[in-house]
Amino acid sequence: MPIVVRIDVELAKRKMSVGEFAERVGLTPANVAVLKNGRAKAVRFSTLEAMCRVLECQPGDLLEWVEDSHAPSAAHEASR
Repeated sequence: MPIVVRIDVELAKRKMSVGEFAERVGLTPANVAVLKNGRAKAVRFSTLEAMCRVLECQPGDLLEWVEDSHAPSAAHEASR
């Protein structure tokens, strides 16, 4: 999956538990786990905003795009 979720990094920086984070954001701990483990298919902007507000960070601190090593590159696709 080319989007890496870094919630755990931000929680560790602030020494905040998943339970406290979930409560302050308005999510269940189970839903935070789904986000943290990269199993979520989508995130609402209102949820992303709440996470950034609670953690006092930017969306890019929580989400990072990385190259998918299994996907063909755009240059390779164009040469077909």
